[in-house]
Amino acid sequence: MQDKDLMEQELLVIKGVCDLYEHGTTESTTAEVHTAFKEALNTSLDIQNKIYNLMAEKGWYKTNTVEQQKINTTKQKFSQNN
Repeated sequence: MQDKDLMEQELLVIKGVCDLYEHGTTESTTAEVHTAFKEALNTSLDIQNKIYNLMAEKGWYKTNTVEQQKINTTKQKFSQNN
């Protein structure tokens, strides 16, 4: 398996873990459980960020740039709904 493929798989797994911890945090019924899930979520988010940064540094995680006009149009659209 290539390094890029491995990193993509790791990123997918950690994103899934973050999703589970986020649900655990919001659905927990005691302060202790909430804190445990929240700490695990924060740790997982840090790991996800490190993986993303490594992939971006190597050019393995491409992002699309959006024209400023599209951003302005979207901002205007949502500001009118409030």
